Amino acid sequence: MIEVSSHHARPSSPTKPTVYVVDDDAAVLGSLRFLLETDGFAVRTFRSGTALLNAGGAPGADCYVIDYKMPDINGIELAGRLRQSDGETPVILITGYPDENISARAAAAGVKDVVLKPLLDENLLKRIRRAIQDHRHA
Repeated sequence: MIEVSSHHARPSSPTKPTVYVVDDDAAVLGSLRFLLETDGFAVRTFRSGTALLNAGGAPGADCYVIDYKMPDINGIELAGRLRQSDGETPVILITGYPDENISARAAAAGVKDVVLKPLLDENLLKRIRRAIQDHRHA
């Protein structure tokens, strides 16, 4: 029985990826936390890009999910800043304000994917899983 418990406890950290979510909307943060935790992810949330940067870019993320439109720093600028200190961790941008240039600007900042709000359910989960898998096998 002890072996089963210790065996069960070991894989939890490598098999439970951590997603850092940055959005200035508390309701969106709460719903994304619920969605991701229900799907087996560990989640840390930040109400602004500045809060994430003040946390030292928050080392330990397996994937960042960042809102595009925030009052302090937009998601593309934040992704660019994260790339300077953490060039490897995938970034997924979420937005309710798409424009024709957002994908190109996001890609230039190192963003892996752009997902439109309010479609933040299975579509986002698939993209996060794929981004983390691609990163781990790179």
